[in-house]
Amino acid sequence: MYTTILVPVDISEQELTEKALAHVKYLAKMSGAKVHFFHAMPDPSIFIPEMGYTMVTTTEEIKEKSKQAIEEFIKGLDIPAEQVTYTASFGTPRDRVLELADEIKADLIVIGSHRPSVSTYLLGSNASAIVRHAKIPVLVIR
Repeated sequence: MYTTILVPVDISEQELTEKALAHVKYLAKMSGAKVHFFHAMPDPSIFIPEMGYTMVTTTEEIKEKSKQAIEEFIKGLDIPAEQVTYTASFGTPRDRVLELADEIKADLIVIGSHRPSVSTYLLGSNASAIVRHAKIPVLVIR
């Protein structure tokens, strides 16, 4: 049914990602699809203390930390290694996810999402922005 599944992950939201992983694992096993995990990092010129980045951290160090975090998320997945790839890059999550979906010819995006809150209604969420603009099916996991 699916050949390539794109899974955007937020490395600072482990609970959100773990909920999506159960579905991804099932879909990948059932369809034999390749699974590509992706993390979008904010503009490196922004100071991000909650993620452990400082102004002296290089963009390569930030990218490497993100890739290591993705590796930790997917370490226990029961999906053959040849079916799993991952990347991290700088940019807004919505834009980078949609661009990457085109690049890798994904036919499904699986993303975790919080329950809507007042700030989500006012500002929007990454999941809702991806759903609104995606050209392919999006499975949102809560």
